[in-house]
Amino acid sequence: MSDRKKAGVLGATGSVGQRFILLLANHPDFELAALGASPRSAGKKYGDAVDWKQTADIPKSVADIVVTECKPEYFKECDIVFSGLEAEQADTVEIDFVNSGLNIISNAKSYRRAEGVPLVVPTANPEHLDVFKAKQDKSKGHHVCISNCSTAGLVVPMRALQDKFGPIEAAVVTTLQALSGAGFSPGVPSMDIIDNIVPYISGEEDKIEYEPRKILGTVDGVKFNIIPEREMRISATCTRVPVTDGHTASVSLKFAKQPAPSVEEIKQALREYKTEAQTLGCHSAPEHAIDVLEQPNRPQPRLDRDRGNGQTISVGRIREDPVFDIKFVGLSHNTVIGAAGSGILIAELLKAKNLI
Repeated sequence: MSDRKKAGVLGATGSVGQRFILLLANHPDFELAALGASPRSAGKKYGDAVDWKQTADIPKSVADIVVTECKPEYFKECDIVFSGLEAEQADTVEIDFVNSGLNIISNAKSYRRAEGVPLVVPTANPEHLDVFKAKQDKSKGHHVCISNCSTAGLVVPMRALQDKFGPIEAAVVTTLQALSGAGFSPGVPSMDIIDNIVPYISGEEDKIEYEPRKILGTVDGVKFNIIPEREMRISATCTRVPVTDGHTASVSLKFAKQPAPSVEEIKQALREYKTEAQTLGCHSAPEHAIDVLEQPNRPQPRLDRDRGNGQTISVGRIREDPVFDIKFVGLSHNTVIGAAGSGILIAELLKAKNLI
């Protein structure tokens, strides 16, 4: 336990911050040392400041921690800081922390496209964290971005198939995204979503059409070689559905190399896929990065979102596509591998790689 790193959480009273706190409670690698939130919460004990929305109780070890403002001077002892801030706050706060030498793992969209900032799904592209080995300015902290919640469920099977069968030339993706992805406030009004599907989520389609090209690209020193749009075309349609947790995606893929692999070859590649998070023995790494489900009516959010404690991607309905090459239905837990859980596993990778 003496090797535990000290951790902080920004936006600690928000929905993502609460998930970070739950996942960090009693974690073998990390000890919560600081919690940051808005000025109106600063100075209060966390248990008094937060409107707790999780199904598990507030961890006793956290309830009495006094909340501070989100300023670097209150987090100096932290080896890693997890940011659950909204983009408007993250724009300025996170860069202040990085410039102060603090390591940030961010769930915000603010720096996902920034040069030199890894955009990481830990079971898809953990090698992108190695850019920090070549980083020249040691006075600044590491800055890592977690992907968009829907991107996570898409790129893990894409990475497995790219590794085995070469470049993916095109993808068409339709998502059915859970309510928790919109947060508690403002969230989705009940009268908009009950007995309904909302076929639009602001900004979401642009993220899915860009982020896989950065995540599935290569790294050269400190430079990310983003796959050009002409080499990987992605068309996304994003919808909100009345599901609590778990983003589902219907995906069709076309491979650059022909003839395309068979359905059985696709299934085998997905089943065999291993990641560095698993080989390094990271605490939160799932036994299987991908579960291939053979039942014709799976995956389903209520039945499959918690596989691998929310870190496993479930893939089913794998079949030939008459327009492209292959199609499938994927499911990911949007608040675990699509948000806070991804951040925790990224931190475990940084520790295992001796980067923090």
